[in-house]
Amino acid sequence: QVQLVESGGGLVQAGGSLRLSCAASGRTFSSYYMGWFRQAPGKEREFVAGITWSGGSTYYADSVKGRFTISRDRAKNTVYLQMNSLKPEDTAAYYCAAGQGALFSRSGSRYEYWGQGTQVTVSS
Repeated sequence: QVQLVESGGGLVQAGGSLRLSCAASGRTFSSYYMGWFRQAPGKEREFVAGITWSGGSTYYADSVKGRFTISRDRAKNTVYLQMNSLKPEDTAAYYCAAGQGALFSRSGSRYEYWGQGTQVTVSS
């Protein structure tokens, strides 16, 4: 059974940093790509960052480019999202997801597995 377990969320002041982790288990993810999505109250879920498991190619939403960094540790089956220079508008529930395919996708509908989410709150 595939499990994605996020951790690392919390409350931080604007300008601060957090690192989210997503521990993946239950299968081999070599042919998968991993994504971080977020959803704020009253807003649609949006793509934040993604990475291909095998090659490590990375993708970012324009709103986080230069502030967030996605990485993966294949030995630990874990994906990370380092978030720096956080802004109040980054406040949301953050979800880790895994999708399979030859081409990376920013669309949540292309992701097969999802974690339970971790809350990030940035105070001004």
